[in-house]
Amino acid sequence: MTSQLPQSDKLQRLLVQMDDAIAKLASAPDFAKPGKVGRVFDTARRILLTEAGAAALESRAQTIEEAGSFAGSDWADPHTLVPSLTQQSLQSNNADVLAIEALSELRLLATAKGDYIHPSISAEQAHHYLTQVLAINLTLLFSSPGEAERETQGRLAELPRMLVRHLADRIGYEHVIDTLIDEIWRILRQRPIQIDPVKQMITQIAICRTRTDVDLGNSGVGAERLVSSLFGPTQACREDPGVEVYQQRIEYFDSAALQAEATGFARAMHDTGLVSPYHAMFLRYLNEQHDHLLVDALGLSGTGRDSLLCYRELVRALIAQAVHPATAQAAYGLAMMLERGILYRAAVAPSLWRQLHLVLSEWSHDRLQLVFGNQVPATTRLLEGVLCMLGLPLGVGQGNNPTCQSARALSIWAYNDPDYLLQIIASAVRDDEIVMNFEGQPISSRALLDDPTRLLPFDLDPVSLLLVPHLDYVYSQMGQLCIGREGDPHRWINPEFHGWWVGRGFSINVDVATGQLTALDDFLRHFYAYYHPYYNGNQPLIHPQPAGIAVTDSAARFIGWHAITIQRVALDPSGEMRVYFFNPNNDSGQDWGDGVKVDTADNGEVYGESSLPVALFASRLYIFHYDTLERGEPENVTIDELETIKGYIYRSWGSERRADPGMQASDGVV
Repeated sequence: MTSQLPQSDKLQRLLVQMDDAIAKLASAPDFAKPGKVGRVFDTARRILLTEAGAAALESRAQTIEEAGSFAGSDWADPHTLVPSLTQQSLQSNNADVLAIEALSELRLLATAKGDYIHPSISAEQAHHYLTQVLAINLTLLFSSPGEAERETQGRLAELPRMLVRHLADRIGYEHVIDTLIDEIWRILRQRPIQIDPVKQMITQIAICRTRTDVDLGNSGVGAERLVSSLFGPTQACREDPGVEVYQQRIEYFDSAALQAEATGFARAMHDTGLVSPYHAMFLRYLNEQHDHLLVDALGLSGTGRDSLLCYRELVRALIAQAVHPATAQAAYGLAMMLERGILYRAAVAPSLWRQLHLVLSEWSHDRLQLVFGNQVPATTRLLEGVLCMLGLPLGVGQGNNPTCQSARALSIWAYNDPDYLLQIIASAVRDDEIVMNFEGQPISSRALLDDPTRLLPFDLDPVSLLLVPHLDYVYSQMGQLCIGREGDPHRWINPEFHGWWVGRGFSINVDVATGQLTALDDFLRHFYAYYHPYYNGNQPLIHPQPAGIAVTDSAARFIGWHAITIQRVALDPSGEMRVYFFNPNNDSGQDWGDGVKVDTADNGEVYGESSLPVALFASRLYIFHYDTLERGEPENVTIDELETIKGYIYRSWGSERRADPGMQASDGVV
């Protein structure tokens, strides 16, 4: 019987079966592959439950993928995978999901170790991804399956543990904790709105630190600030007593103790961008009993303090409805919104009063509860999202969705036109409709709800969750109206979609029909003339402008086109001219290859901004808008500067787009 075979013999027999299954899958025509891949998954599961099975599959990772094991699945494109979703996959009671997730991780492990040169993801990206996977699934390294896991997964409950241990052995989990801490701080410096993955990683670190049977050695030095920011920011809750116990404690505090708590909470919140449930409970108590301490508990500067005092009743109403232990991040969103001073814009305060009393449509209510649960009312969850978006307009993320256009629009409106954002939120969540005009023709999103087959995103913040489907629909309808027009449709869509402040001038360096580079010198000269202070009369950018970049990986290989926002062009602290831009892809710190490494901190960036020196940014730019009446001085851009930028282009995304290697500048861009 199989169970009586020695482990090594059993593994060898399974590997023979696996090689045969892979060969048959590889030779099968595409239409027949779904019928063949099941045998690969079934054999892989049995191999993974043997000693050294994961290593054997890792060595076959390239062959497994090239045979078509991931074709047509959510795992087909590894650069689109989201680490936080692995937790659900690895706990699935669907055996095939468990198998394909495991094979996908082993494929990325082979890539990270340099054994598999993957066509769509670099070794650095794969390593980065696996580090986050280990962070989120850290308890699998040290714990046995619980009763719930055994009940739902049976013997397969051991499979994810054996997989994660293999990943940690290969990556080196003695260094995992330190790497994770650095990664968490890097992400937090960008102040994203969606912080659940970060909270999961911190929670796992906290669990490991409390286990007596786990020796982390010197790993985890510096984790205290992160763990305490969520589970014990002040002396009164240092031992994480639970919010009910904490609430009882603070009712007996004198004024000095309350002041110390307020200062401690504010310091922890602004240090990390994370808000503890204890902080939320404390704010609710102050709001009812000691509202004079709200300024200190929110950590407000002069601008924020004045905003709170001027709009005191509104702020108190926002705290009462939005700030709960389950929606603690609303406190940080509120603080940052007050710091921006946007309540002084005439329409914002009344719009927020409307938001407080908004009645959600059935569709909006159900969507919010489906994704976020019913721990708090759907209106509370939405209000948390509204405050976070208004306070952190550059923290908007697109999730694992091709919605960069809509995410960018939400960020632009939150940054530049918050009362308009609040208006379309009201329309979408109350009336199930957004109406936007395209060259005088109204476009309604109401038809969106009539299409039950439309795939809707789930991994978004509360505001994006409800608005992105409407915005994507409107954007696609604008695209339909551009069919038949010559050139890129963004020329007409972007100003109509994003707002009047988008420049009506449009420049692109790629011929839409052929995909080849065109008029490159003119494109670069005019970008400098409109955006670079040294060539535009030292005129700062007044309104953020939508733009398009050619995204490349760390090997400088072309990945795809992507929507961003140019926020400003300015000197950094070292005196270098940089482009500061917003990237909605959830993590702006990226290596685009050939020395083009995007910065998110330490170069004058505000929270959520990315930055690059002007030449490096221009080397990835392919679309920008401009004001046709402000010409600048394009002729002053030097040949050396142009040649430097073109070198970066030709070594990366433009390497196969040179219609003529000796291509000269052409006329007529503007």
